[in-house]
Amino acid sequence: MPHAAIRKLTLTAFRSYPSAQVSVEDGPVVLTGPNGAGKTNILEALSFLSPGRGLRRAQLGEIGHRAPGAAGEPPWAVSALVEGALGEVRLGTGYDPVQEGGVRRCRIDGEPAPSANAFLDHLKVLWLTPEMDGLFLGPPGDRRRYLDRLVLAVDGAHGTRVNGLERALRSRNRLLEENGSARFLDAVEHEVAELAVAVAAARLETVARLGAEIAAHRDDASLFPFAELALDGAVERLIAVHPALEVEDRYRALLRDNRPRDRAAGRTLEGPHLTDLSVSHGEKQLPAARCSTGEQKSLLIGLTLSHARLVASMQGFSPILLLDDVVAYLDAARRTGLFEALARLGAQAWMTGADPTAFSALDGAERFEVAPGTIGRA
Repeated sequence: MPHAAIRKLTLTAFRSYPSAQVSVEDGPVVLTGPNGAGKTNILEALSFLSPGRGLRRAQLGEIGHRAPGAAGEPPWAVSALVEGALGEVRLGTGYDPVQEGGVRRCRIDGEPAPSANAFLDHLKVLWLTPEMDGLFLGPPGDRRRYLDRLVLAVDGAHGTRVNGLERALRSRNRLLEENGSARFLDAVEHEVAELAVAVAAARLETVARLGAEIAAHRDDASLFPFAELALDGAVERLIAVHPALEVEDRYRALLRDNRPRDRAAGRTLEGPHLTDLSVSHGEKQLPAARCSTGEQKSLLIGLTLSHARLVASMQGFSPILLLDDVVAYLDAARRTGLFEALARLGAQAWMTGADPTAFSALDGAERFEVAPGTIGRA
């Protein structure tokens, strides 16, 4: 299957890199070097070739390379020559701290793009980082954000809907706090209900598709156990048994009835902004939160691979994978299993690690040594 590939990456004033450039071919890319050398910074730069705030979810003004003693928010830029779904293209993004109080700008072949959503026509970027290791034990909000990244990779409009829902909910909460008129509340709740059902439906559809992908490639002998997924949310439960328009009406009525309770709470107490993603170890029929640390990591890797296959099958083009320090705590068998799975997937994977020998079983990889502010071939 065709796959997206980064051919050249250029960083300007990004994190620890005043300036850096790396050119690569088709295969996997391995970045090694001591802790703190800047390996994750390179993956973060690549993650900005997709919508959102990158794999660290950083504030844009915190990312620029800052000279000692310098004040203010420095600008930064990331540019990449990409072999994507529509052919070769140059994608660029960066932060302008001067214009309009600080904005992210995006370009495609040198021409302004309205947002990073336009990058999705050319490539999809998925990632797995050590910060995600606690996903199954953390708060529901972490799992919702994870789920929304899964959805965004197959439904480019999902992020816009989620952001719209969050804005509409903030408006409703503010009206409740200020004892706004029923007419204004009716209007805002009409918008909330429309967006809530659209967001919940997109999540349900992606979970169903991902579940089918997992089932189709289930291998009980795999070292990465298969996951079973479900959504826990009031709107999702309604969508399962009622048409979308009816669910909108029901949720709208619920919001209206709950105004006194929500006003007292200072927030909206029902809706997809509170939905949780439930993940279980399929073979053991055990909630992921009750699995061992190693099992949780293996479940996450398996989910990432399954999601990458789903993206490839739906888009006809394999995504780019960013795997930050993923192999460090895997035994030799699981490392080999991961490398073999990546080879079958055919996606360009960028991987980091402190120990170069951890990647000795990875064939055909381009290897780079990272030191503070520099990157060179190993």
